[in-house]
Amino acid sequence: MKYIVVGFSCLVLFFVFVFASSYYKGQQVEKYGFMAKENAATFVRDHSQTLGSDDAKVYLVEFMDPACETCAAFSPFVKQIMAANPGKIKLVLRYAPFHDGADYFVKILEAAKQQGKYWETLDVMYKSQPYWASHHDPQPQRIWQFLPRAGLDIAKIRKDMTDPAIVELIEQDLADARTLNVRKTPGFFANGKPLQTFGYQQLQQLIQSEIRVNYPN
Repeated sequence: MKYIVVGFSCLVLFFVFVFASSYYKGQQVEKYGFMAKENAATFVRDHSQTLGSDDAKVYLVEFMDPACETCAAFSPFVKQIMAANPGKIKLVLRYAPFHDGADYFVKILEAAKQQGKYWETLDVMYKSQPYWASHHDPQPQRIWQFLPRAGLDIAKIRKDMTDPAIVELIEQDLADARTLNVRKTPGFFANGKPLQTFGYQQLQQLIQSEIRVNYPN
């Protein structure tokens, strides 16, 4: 009888845990969905770099770090999803430079934006990442040998990346990341709904669910 009671108690505790976990995730989705409508600036700032149609009904917000290997791995996957759903998705990049010294690369990206070479520079960064972003032996200065591939005016990049406004921009993105409880990169939100379980398939499912809701026909 004693073992039955113990077993029953464990079973009850298990279901309570599952319910609590599910309820918490539901509350999180509801919370961020509300924020997306009532406080859109938390997700999209005026300075945010975007890709895709302004008429898109699905906003995919990604908090990223140029030195993040997983961010680099997800980049082509996200573009594939966008290509498969033309005009329906707008990608919004936000910065969360959690790796030591990663703000250095954000400054380069923002300077490249002034030359109209943002996406080309990010692509070069991701492809050359293993050479300069090793977590065991990072060598940030090595990025400069790859940047000409993006067609940049390197002298101008070195000058423009020192703009204090970029530091303020990074601080704003980090503050928003904290508000949204983003603790690692990449952190994804589709129309304010967070990616609860991380993975390629899970991200695709999250995006597709928002596409179905916003494009029912």
